[in-house]
Amino acid sequence: MSTPFYVSPQQAMADRAEYARKGIARGRSVVVLQYTEGIVFVAENPSRALHKVSEIYDRIAFAAVGKYNEFENLRIGGVRYADLRGYTYARHDVTARGLANVYAQTLGTIFSSVGEKPYEVELIVAEVGEAPEDDQIYRLPHDGSIVDEHGSVAVGGNSEQIGNYLEERHRDDMSLAEVLQLAMEALTRDNNGGERTLTADQLEVAVLDRGRPQRKFKRVLGGQLARLLEKSPAAGSTGTSGTAGSTGTADADADPEAGPTASE
Repeated sequence: MSTPFYVSPQQAMADRAEYARKGIARGRSVVVLQYTEGIVFVAENPSRALHKVSEIYDRIAFAAVGKYNEFENLRIGGVRYADLRGYTYARHDVTARGLANVYAQTLGTIFSSVGEKPYEVELIVAEVGEAPEDDQIYRLPHDGSIVDEHGSVAVGGNSEQIGNYLEERHRDDMSLAEVLQLAMEALTRDNNGGERTLTADQLEVAVLDRGRPQRKFKRVLGGQLARLLEKSPAAGSTGTSGTAGSTGTADADADPEAGPTASE
């Protein structure tokens, strides 16, 4: 009779965590920064159909890296939770903290389930408040833990290097143009400390603007994004539409965000 193969629970969890982290690291980075008028989301994403950044509710937005089909399922679940809670109680009862708790329970259950593959995703849930001190940003890794962030946060790709770069240079009193230029500079840094080129067509940008009525979420597109980036050294003189390498689908060569379909 063969001897059953035994792996300690600690080793099994460590292997699952390593598997999820490697999948997340293959994705392109997303950065989230606070500025004077709200919160900005900047993702390296040449696709115009497969979004990494989306609106969840009036004051709440969602960003993710990893496998597209997995974080899209989580996004849809978050929208349903927010709609149901807002309809059952009141719209102000829908909060980023409550949504982050729901996501944490879901991710934690999946991560600890024996025989089920852990989700290769890392999420950011943000809520813009009436004043900058009321803003909330939560980062949720693959294991369902919750990290309360302030100022700036980066996930996916070489997030540690990007996060350190942002932490050293970010200020709470920066304008939208300034934080976009800072995000561009951070995203163009490669793993070896050098720089590469990004254009406006390769970015997905959205804001939670506290000055907007009711729904605070807005995508920054086309000419408006190019104008905001035109003074950025990283953007160069090609921060306009029509650049090479910009396609209607996410490139899937080494990018797990490129899922089979888009439901948005």
